[in-house]
Amino acid sequence: MSDSSISVLFVCLGNICRSPLAEGVFRDVLDEHGLGDRFRLDSAGTGAWHIGAAPDRRAIAVAARHGVDISGLRGRQVEPADFSRFDHVMCMDARNLRVLRQLSPLNAPTKAHLFMEYAGLGEVDVPDPFYGSDEGFETVYQMIREASEALATRFAEREGSALMRGQASSIT
Repeated sequence: MSDSSISVLFVCLGNICRSPLAEGVFRDVLDEHGLGDRFRLDSAGTGAWHIGAAPDRRAIAVAARHGVDISGLRGRQVEPADFSRFDHVMCMDARNLRVLRQLSPLNAPTKAHLFMEYAGLGEVDVPDPFYGSDEGFETVYQMIREASEALATRFAEREGSALMRGQASSIT
């Protein structure tokens, strides 16, 4: 990984369902497009309940059904330093986006974005499937996959030759 990589942090509430799925799916999409080595990815939660925990078994299962392995990921909580470590902070829903913007240092509030909106798919929350059924995890997977495809295309189009040369720049 070069120092010029683009860094993206995916954030949800507990970091065991949506954000690890987003991290794994986006990594898979980037690899499919031959861009995986140009990005540094991670995921975190705004809450501290699942620090050190593996993703929810249903998130692992839905990812595995689609050829994505997220079983090795572990939960962690967002830290103020994440706003300097990451170029982009992608939030799964508006509630957590508000929390992130409150946690953000004064010079970094624009680094946090609603994932679906930033991917160009509208101001839509990725619903939390934790208290629902297995079908909810499939729905969330499909939303994240669509947003990941759109985001990868956006990065590739905006970065264009910079990505090919191994140089990262900010995308707004």
